[in-house]
Amino acid sequence: MSSPRPFVADHVSGIPRSGIRDFFDIVQNTPGVISLGVGEPDFVTPWNIREAAIYALERGRTQYTSNLGLLRLREAISRYVAGQFGVRYDPASQVLVTVGVSEALDLALRAVLNPGDEVVYHEPCYVSYSPSVVLAHGKPVPVACRAEDGFAVTAGALEAAMTPRTKVLMLNFPTNPTGGTMTREQLESIAGVVRRHDLLVLTDEIYSELTFEGEHVSIASLPGMAERTIFLHGFSKAYAMTGFRIGYACGPVPLIEAMMKVHQYSMLCASIIAQEAAIEALEHGAEATAMMREQYRLRRNFVVKSLNDMGLPCALPRGSFYAFPSIAGTGMKARDFALGLLREEQVACVPGGAFGASGETFVRCCFATAFDQLEVAMERMARFVARSR
Repeated sequence: MSSPRPFVADHVSGIPRSGIRDFFDIVQNTPGVISLGVGEPDFVTPWNIREAAIYALERGRTQYTSNLGLLRLREAISRYVAGQFGVRYDPASQVLVTVGVSEALDLALRAVLNPGDEVVYHEPCYVSYSPSVVLAHGKPVPVACRAEDGFAVTAGALEAAMTPRTKVLMLNFPTNPTGGTMTREQLESIAGVVRRHDLLVLTDEIYSELTFEGEHVSIASLPGMAERTIFLHGFSKAYAMTGFRIGYACGPVPLIEAMMKVHQYSMLCASIIAQEAAIEALEHGAEATAMMREQYRLRRNFVVKSLNDMGLPCALPRGSFYAFPSIAGTGMKARDFALGLLREEQVACVPGGAFGASGETFVRCCFATAFDQLEVAMERMARFVARSR
């Protein structure tokens, strides 16, 4: 009997598995590991937010919601975004609640891309950006960022990447994996490129509350940008709500309507329990976020100093909870470095190549880990680096 033909779509079979998840399949089989890998807060979701979810269950809040999400949550999002980012959105028509920011990004790309449209984005970047573009039948176009620029993207580099097929610019500041940020002046230069080439911007600002130095500026708040920007945000990082899987998108009515169409035929709506918890986070979560941010700041300072002291040059991340040291001086490839560190010292970090070709001489160290564990991890890492030279 003949074997069936391959049924997997070409554009799916060509996508590699996540470099992070592949590496952590190995980590899970190594006992005694201190993980600096998965980008997840080590804090438990604040009690008042968990209590809101529990209370929702106790009240029997187990139904579907509007495809757009609970109106009360959309109103809270609208108020929060106006106060925090300086952009006003109509909660009735310009806010869509999604299953995490990942779904919001997927919806946006599927809603706006025609086959062959190009999406320019800065790299190193979150592992899902390029595959998400491919899954939406677009063409990903990475633009490399440099450590000496603080991993900010420059207007000149973006300008050089423009072609007649360029339709979307995708931004993520503060950035995973580098912790890079952008100043208002830098964003104004980027906005000039966007307007000249009549582009749409997707701005993923999930780490914005975890900005350590300077002001966080959303490109959506700059003159003439709100009408050509989809603002993406969520609750996973600032409120330690990763498992709740709750995010949102804000933007012009036609774009949110298009995203909602895709959302209603795929996900239908986000969990009502998670939405109830998100309302509590927005209304009464600022104090917990400030506490967590300060703890991340202390951990960042320790980790970055330790990395530099052991001879791994590391730019100071101005946001997020990641350090991105260069391992070029060891003469090792990033994957070999990470595997050696795991095997010899039981410390897990992510090879920088998982975040794009421009990350090949780096590793990502997440400092959303308890301080005492970070101290041990840095001691072990220093021993490994000393032996590697």
